[in-house]
Amino acid sequence: MSIAANPMTIAIICGAIGLGVAGAMARYVLKQDQGSGRIRQISTAIKEGALAFLGREYKILAIFVAVVAVILGIIPSLGWWVTLAFVGGAICSALAGYIGMNIAIRANSRTAAAAQQSLNSGLRISFRSGAVMGMTVVGIGILGLSVFYFAFNQSPDFLKIIPAFGFGASSVAIFARIGGGIFTKAADTGADIVGKVEKGIPEDDPRNAAVIADFVGDNVGDVAGMGADLFESYVDSIIATMALGTIAVFSTKLLPDMKTAWLLPMMIAAGGIIASIIGIFAVKVGKATAKMKALLNALRRGTILSAVLTAVFAFLSVHFMFHLDNNVFWAILAGLIAGVAIGESTNYFTSYSYKPTLNIAKSSQTGAGTLITSGFANGLMSTLPPILLVVAAMLIAHHFAGIYGIAIAGVGMLSTLGMQDATDAFGPVADNAGGIVEMSNLPPEVRERTDALDSLGNTTAATGKGFAIGAAGLTALALLLAYTQAAGIRFADISLLDPKVIAGIFIGVMIPAIFCALTLNAVGKTSFAIVNEVRRQFREIKGLMTGTAKPEYGKCVDICTRSAIKQMIVPGIMTIVAPIVVGIVLGKVALGGFLIGAVACGFILAVTFSNAGGSWDNAKKWIETGVFGGKGSEAHKASVVGDTVGDPMKDTSGPSLNIMIKLMSIVALVLAPVFVTFGNGLL
Repeated sequence: MSIAANPMTIAIICGAIGLGVAGAMARYVLKQDQGSGRIRQISTAIKEGALAFLGREYKILAIFVAVVAVILGIIPSLGWWVTLAFVGGAICSALAGYIGMNIAIRANSRTAAAAQQSLNSGLRISFRSGAVMGMTVVGIGILGLSVFYFAFNQSPDFLKIIPAFGFGASSVAIFARIGGGIFTKAADTGADIVGKVEKGIPEDDPRNAAVIADFVGDNVGDVAGMGADLFESYVDSIIATMALGTIAVFSTKLLPDMKTAWLLPMMIAAGGIIASIIGIFAVKVGKATAKMKALLNALRRGTILSAVLTAVFAFLSVHFMFHLDNNVFWAILAGLIAGVAIGESTNYFTSYSYKPTLNIAKSSQTGAGTLITSGFANGLMSTLPPILLVVAAMLIAHHFAGIYGIAIAGVGMLSTLGMQDATDAFGPVADNAGGIVEMSNLPPEVRERTDALDSLGNTTAATGKGFAIGAAGLTALALLLAYTQAAGIRFADISLLDPKVIAGIFIGVMIPAIFCALTLNAVGKTSFAIVNEVRRQFREIKGLMTGTAKPEYGKCVDICTRSAIKQMIVPGIMTIVAPIVVGIVLGKVALGGFLIGAVACGFILAVTFSNAGGSWDNAKKWIETGVFGGKGSEAHKASVVGDTVGDPMKDTSGPSLNIMIKLMSIVALVLAPVFVTFGNGLL
């Protein structure tokens, strides 16, 4: 009884501490100076646009959640408790994104004001606002799972109910990530094409009608969307481990009972929360100089400290609390190390502190064509480390702890999510702050500081995406294994000699490609409308170019809002419907092949898109420091083209793919009882 009660109590306490730290960080940010009247005016416009978009998006999501909840409730093999878990997961996911964004839209003006004092002041505020998101995600995640554990752990249907929590979280995340991604990249691309390329005006120039929409997009896409994204990754990894507990208990005898199998991932996550809090407070730079290396080292110090402490807490949990074989600890450690290493590899391929991005910047001297070619090649090459690291983590974890080890390795990888999310979420705040500084005509040295923070944010955002994608691959694999157990599929049943399995694999490989096409086209169509609107305003509003008239910012915000909400629906619905159709038509075994194909293809495309886009963005940032002619040069114009190509890849399609592969896997897991009924399918 002590093992069943004490670990969950500790997990709840750690979750509450996480939310408490998030609240303290939020209060600290909100107490800071908001800056001049002009800074406040711009920040208010961003806040109003972001909240208006999120309100309209959540209304659509509420309808979707209600419809799916009713469908789940009337399926005889599932029932209304599954519906309750689905709705709970959806609410928690939406709440995590909303809280993080609510602080971000208030931290941008305060970061801009603080940057007038020093770089360290700007970093402190922007990073602590990101920490609010990180701590909110892990706090709500562990507390939400704890509620459903206490409510249903004695139920024989517990392993049907708890995956539905992840299904709800993933469903909200896919729409939030796609919708926010379409909004942010359409506005960003439109602003760059007309402003930088056609008019030759600076980034974030107040004469550009798309600038406010661009700032709004940073918040709805890279904060609210990303928060929902990482929330579902976090809870899905824990759910997959719980679902595979039967293997660890009854087949491998690795764990003494089911309660231990369910509680262990919660304890690992709880330890990660405390480690992340310590890591967050370790992030600071001592000097007020805009040195990229110092900033990167500060964040790296916090990340590594969090990982080391998580490893210590994991060892104590495995060895002393649960009295388990240390083999389980080695599986956890494999995932933890792989997560940190994937982040470092992404940093190498995307930061302008290293050769890959510097070489892309160099290629801009011969035009956009060579820059795009070298950037895409860099994205493809960057798949090598994360794939090998995930493979290594999977094999090591399986060697020590079997299939359960693969799942617990995913928990280990995501256990420092509080710290990883903080380093990711501060980027959009710094980006907004830089734009506010530009629009407020503050001194050049202030913009230099915010540019340093923005460049760091681009790198950490790319690192965060790489980490999330790596975790998605491992988690999706664990969910796939959980599905095979729930559907009664033996490994030998998924044979490459079976035409239905081959058909499933090919369809699974196709789905991520179609998904990317839909999301990229959505950004393209919306960007087209934004470009034409910005051109119209420059053409028709007299005095706009000379600065004697103001642009109509609200029209661009409205275009992005309407288009993003409309175009997020098809790729989101396709992700949910595709595995259902395959499972019913081709059967449960073919669905296993489908998931294998989707995970493999989705992983490759996600890494390629995210890292290619990140390296193009930072190549542009490097040129803007003054190399190769600096801003306004032909090299700079070529880099802007590369950046506009990479924007929807790294911030819309790429990060959405990691949700897609997990969502399809958890749909299969939740509906496994239905697919068992259909057996070999309708064909």
